[in-house]
Amino acid sequence: MFFKAPEKAKNAAANSAEVTERMVQQQYSVAEQVAASPPVSAETGSCIGSGMWIVGNIECKGQAQVFGRIEGELRGSDLLISDGAQIEGSVVAQNVTVCGRVEGTIRAVRVKLQNGGAVEGDIFHRSLSIDENSQFEGSSRWVENPIDSSSSVDLKGPQEEDMQNPAPTPLPSIDADLRRVERWFAHSCAQMASQPESPAMR
Repeated sequence: MFFKAPEKAKNAAANSAEVTERMVQQQYSVAEQVAASPPVSAETGSCIGSGMWIVGNIECKGQAQVFGRIEGELRGSDLLISDGAQIEGSVVAQNVTVCGRVEGTIRAVRVKLQNGGAVEGDIFHRSLSIDENSQFEGSSRWVENPIDSSSSVDLKGPQEEDMQNPAPTPLPSIDADLRRVERWFAHSCAQMASQPESPAMR
């Protein structure tokens, strides 16, 4: 019994040393990840985490990184829509980098689709670059000031627009036709009532 106690103490000491070493390695790994990611300070940038789902309009004064999901308009100076992020709505900024997914209009001076980013919608820009792994479905247009919404003219030409939305043709007057049918029906009923019954109808 006296000999087992030191053995248990040795095992406990070895286990605690192993646990301590693992904790130090995990802390070192977390510190490496933090050092590798670009710094976002509270004064200069914002971050929307992967666990966040925001419904509404967001305006950021500086840089913003989006890892989560937004339903609404997103505004900022430099926006990074990271891998796994999803935006359903319009995006307005000086610089937009899309590595995630955007369903809506983008208005920015410089737009980059990279690392498998996907955009489904219209892009108004001064500079547009699309990597070969990225996807873009929509229309793009170069404009002098893409951030100004008044410069975002409709991408469809006037002829195409007229073909899609023709002017509605006026409906004929139904009241006059209905009165004509009612008169004809009343006249026909009166004629049938005034005629004597034929032997075939008896």
